[in-house]
Amino acid sequence: MKRWPQILWLTVVWVLLWGYVTPTIVVGGLVVALLVTVLFPLPVLNRLPFRPWPLLRLGAFLVADLFRSGWDVAVETLRYGPKSRAGIVAVPLLTDSERVITLIAGAAALTPGSFVLQIDRAGCVLYVYALGLRSAADAEQTRAHMRRLQERVVSAVGVDGVTPTDGRSPAEAT
Repeated sequence: MKRWPQILWLTVVWVLLWGYVTPTIVVGGLVVALLVTVLFPLPVLNRLPFRPWPLLRLGAFLVADLFRSGWDVAVETLRYGPKSRAGIVAVPLLTDSERVITLIAGAAALTPGSFVLQIDRAGCVLYVYALGLRSAADAEQTRAHMRRLQERVVSAVGVDGVTPTDGRSPAEAT
């Protein structure tokens, strides 16, 4: 049965919610987990590929980005205070995989000063809010940074829907 990890995880959550372990709580957790998985079945998705080196590169990129963007936000705040500027930048998506797009949006949210406001699946575009946008060059820099992030995420866990590196979105590539 492919749902055993889900049942096991739900049981662990059940036990953690109780705060202590007894045989009754564990058995009750198993029963509840079985009922939940039978009454509300989720689709079993294929596993994401495990690529250690690209995953390590992604982690290093995110850590470096965390420090760099934290510094940028601090400088922007100290330099401009309430007159800090921000904007929304349209960034073409490099994949049409929902799971990979979710990981990209989550990774973008980790860095201070930027986050994904909207994902336009039909137009294959991310709309990214970014602090410190004062010129078109700043918007292009944000676009290039998001492209590098997408490339790292796709390299680490993505397999489907990757476009060529010419900057076209999946919709334009067809």
